[in-house]
Amino acid sequence: MKTNLELIAATDRFPYDTDQSVEARALRDKLFQLLWEDEDGQYAIGYVPDWVISELSKTPEDIRGDMSLNMSDRTVMLFRTPQTEQARTRAVAKLTGHWYRNGTFKSLKGWRNELWPVYGRKGELLFSVERAAVGLFGTARYGVHMVAYIEDPTAPHGIKIWVPKRASNKSTFPGMLDNTVAGGLTTGEDPFECIIREADEEASLPDALVRNTAKWVGNATYIYITEAKHIGEDGYIYPECQWVYDLKLPAEVVPVPKDGEVEEFRLRDVDEIKKDLGDAKFKPNCAMVMIDFFIRHGILTEANEPDLALIKAKMTRELPFPGPHQPNWPGHITEQSVTAI
Repeated sequence: MKTNLELIAATDRFPYDTDQSVEARALRDKLFQLLWEDEDGQYAIGYVPDWVISELSKTPEDIRGDMSLNMSDRTVMLFRTPQTEQARTRAVAKLTGHWYRNGTFKSLKGWRNELWPVYGRKGELLFSVERAAVGLFGTARYGVHMVAYIEDPTAPHGIKIWVPKRASNKSTFPGMLDNTVAGGLTTGEDPFECIIREADEEASLPDALVRNTAKWVGNATYIYITEAKHIGEDGYIYPECQWVYDLKLPAEVVPVPKDGEVEEFRLRDVDEIKKDLGDAKFKPNCAMVMIDFFIRHGILTEANEPDLALIKAKMTRELPFPGPHQPNWPGHITEQSVTAI
């Protein structure tokens, strides 16, 4: 059985700066920092694995574009020549599309035709990247998660939670348990509008019900490292921020799969979910969001969870790159963009 701290560590997997173990140093030695430059100087926006650097070096310049590679300090600069965000996005698409058509990376088999944003430190959108290709550059990723529950006085802790099982043909984490509704933020999308869209697409929940009832409860931030058994390839770095929502549903409202991403929904009590968590049946970041739900609803406390403080800290990790996860970031998505669980 996995402990709650082990479940959190399975999501927040990237070593902290204080970790100078052999394993941590070996991981860092495989990464290059993707740099950007403005009038105030250079700064990092992503982690690029060395095998991606190898493919970049082999890709013709007319497809790759200008590249500034510094092997001594392990940095790389890309996509800087185009002068507009739209032109940079086209440049990224030219490169990633070439890799997709040539089968260069297994992760690109999950190509979704969805553009995800990459932000600069002054609030600007630098460019957008195909969702399946974001991991190649290790830039910050954004999404939404929502836990839908009903009140039930007969159940442990007085609630039951709607838990979906992911479709077995999903390209990532097939067949694992999930939060009731979850999805990625596309470029320009508002988190609240995203959760409403995903609630309809994944669970057939009415717009008006979600819009009037869902409550934003904070953000979860962590840095995941991909595993081949879940993603298709090991070693990609995913710095992520999730906008988290609670939704208390009337007992008569039943989520129903709609877009094929969910196999089924089950109404589970807290004890059943705790067992599924311990058996590692939940997608890792969904386990994190569920544990956060238990903390906020008084199910996990200092009295029954000795690692509570460390768990909370690892769910609100500082991410190394700019974006709306930062409290003082000058850009904005919504008024809900700048807080933590």
